Amino acid sequence: MTTMKRHITEEVQPMEQVQDQPAAAREVDGDGVRKIGEVILDLQNISLSFGGVKALTDISFNVRDHEIRAIIGPNGAGKSSMINVINGVYHPQKGNIVFRGEQRHSMHPSKVARQGIARTFQNIALFKGMTVLDNIMTGRNTKMHSSFLANAIWWGSARNEEILHRHKVEEVIDFLEIQHIRKTPVGRLPYGLQKRVELARALAAEPSMLLLDEPMAGMNVEEKQDMCRFILDVNEQFGTTIVLIEHDMGVVMDISDRVVVLDYGKKIGDGTPDEVMANPEVIKAYLGTSH
Repeated sequence: MTTMKRHITEEVQPMEQVQDQPAAAREVDGDGVRKIGEVILDLQNISLSFGGVKALTDISFNVRDHEIRAIIGPNGAGKSSMINVINGVYHPQKGNIVFRGEQRHSMHPSKVARQGIARTFQNIALFKGMTVLDNIMTGRNTKMHSSFLANAIWWGSARNEEILHRHKVEEVIDFLEIQHIRKTPVGRLPYGLQKRVELARALAAEPSMLLLDEPMAGMNVEEKQDMCRFILDVNEQFGTTIVLIEHDMGVVMDISDRVVVLDYGKKIGDGTPDEVMANPEVIKAYLGTSH
């Protein structure tokens, strides 16, 4: 099992050394060594409102290639709204989104997915009557090119394409250690395994960036440890950039490279886990202040 505290593994520099360097300077060569690259997602002055309700107000932060970037905050802080902005579900009234050097304009979620951004949901969004294998296969939709008719008769290039997609799905199943449930309808699985299947469906799209909306919500300690291990392995082995929303502060501080903190739709903190933990505004938002 991968050690949860990434900064005490042998392959990663000690946190006190890492914090003294800009994130882009942490890109190093060598097998098995994590690489933090340049900014690939830049959110600039994002504001989002629903009628008279302001969900996000003038929020700016960025995400670097191959990092784990956490978004935290109390309930109602605007975390899921921000994920939905990145994913193209919500279109902000103000601000700019730049992904890999190109500015996005009112992009549909399907186009965002084709750019290499996949996600999981706060509330499990799986097809409960379908098997684990079939659910994960739906994550390959953006990779499929055969026509409806060709798929209907399952012949020639369509047959070869589906075989290729099933091979990729089987690799994801092996990676997440869910071989024993691959033929089981998702609705019969316990909550923790359903969360893992949802992660598998997102990974089946072979994303360069993965958005995880509370992937450990409702899990017990053992299930959280497993999910942490998989998230770290996805980041380190596949090089996938991860944007994570999570309420378990211990998990966030252990596995994140940088953390942005929201409260009532505004950004109140941004930096390394240690910097955020020492931020008076963050402490006030989470613990309150004495009078």
